[in-house]
Order: sequence, then C-alpha cells, then structure tokens
Amino acid sequence: MSAAPIKVLVIDDEPPIRKLLRMGLTTQGYEILEAPNGKTALEKLGEEPALIILDLGLPDVQGHELLRTIRARNDGVPIVVLSSRGDEAGKVQALDLGADDYLTKPFGMEELLARLRAALRHQLQVKGERPVFRTGDLSVDLVRRIVKVGDREVKLSPKEYDLLRVLVQHAGKVLTHRFLLKELWDELTDAQYLRVYVRQLRQKIEADPERPQYVLTETGIGYRLKAGD
Repeated sequence: MSAAPIKVLVIDDEPPIRKLLRMGLTTQGYEILEAPNGKTALEKLGEEPALIILDLGLPDVQGHELLRTIRARNDGVPIVVLSSRGDEAGKVQALDLGADDYLTKPFGMEELLARLRAALRHQLQVKGERPVFRTGDLSVDLVRRIVKVGDREVKLSPKEYDLLRVLVQHAGKVLTHRFLLKELWDELTDAQYLRVYVRQLRQKIEADPERPQYVLTETGIGYRLKAGD
C-alpha cells in the first residue's frame, strides 16, 4: 500500500503564484491545499497539513500575525515563508516567530523543493535527533562529542562545539543572530561575539574558510548549516 501524499498548505493571495506552486508540487507527489487569505488559511489548518508555504503579504491579515497564530495552534508544522526581495527585517521577524525557512520572490521551483525537503527533514530530526550527523566530509557525533572532517578529528573549544551543536540540531534551517546569541550566551546581544566564533569554527572545519561549504551566511539574518546527507 502506498503512503499517503504529504499535504502542503499554500497561503498566497496571488492566483498565478498558487497555480505555479500547485503545478510544481503536485508533479512531485504533494497534495495541495490552497488559501488566498488568512481566514481561509486558519480553516484549512483543520485538514492537518504537513507543511505550510506562507506569503507574508496577505490582504486581510498581517503575515507575521498569521504566522504567530499558526504557531500558537501548531508548534511543529514546518513553515516556509515567501517574502519580497530586500525585506531582511521581515524575514528575521518571521524566523524569530517560528518560520523554518524563507524564499525571496521570484524563486525557482528546484530551490523551493529543496527547502521543503530540508524543512521536513529538520522536523523529523527534531522528533528523533540522530546521534551522528553527516554532511559532505563533516561528521558530528553528538553523543561522544567527536567532530571529524574526513578522517581528521577536529578539536573545538567548548563554545565552538556548542555553536556547532546548535547548528547541527537545526541543520538546513536558517538561525537568526538573535536566536544563536540567546542559545549560546543568554545575556549577550552583540552579534560580533557570534561572528568571532563562527570565524573560528570555519577555520577548523572548512577547507576554505573564506568560501565556506558547511556554515553558510544568510546576509543580514544569521547562519545556516548545510543540511545533512
């Protein structure tokens, strides 16, 4: 018996965008639920979508308010936000409110599909965290606290390891500066501290720290660890 298709709720007031997403996602085996506004979106939550694509520019409700409401009702469903180019503050706010990722319009279907897969994978990872994380040549044993690049074991300071552990726990997801500072230091709010440790971590795990393959910068927003294999 084949598995039931994954339900994706698309919340967007633009019919051409909904049509594009419907056509692109149904060919990949997803079942699409559509909502042109916030009111319909909240009704569709009752159909228990496994993933939500949310456009922040809706006609009847502020996108961030809808995101907050959805998170209050369902704190686990992955949410990928669609936003206008250059709206960094809006993206940061959405991520801090619980969005899992964002895409800037216009976007490519292949990139969207990759982000959806990463968001679903991250949800599974949170439910049952894997003891050994791997992406490319990087491996992190979260039980034994052993970090390797290829066959070479990498020695990290406690704070560098804590930073990498948080990134691993949310691999594939964008983490804002604010989130990482709160996770690692409680009281600190200066992102410069974070940049120092990211730079040190890259020096130890990246083949070329100036062109990182693992710890990726999301300009003006935060960092993302490349999703696991």
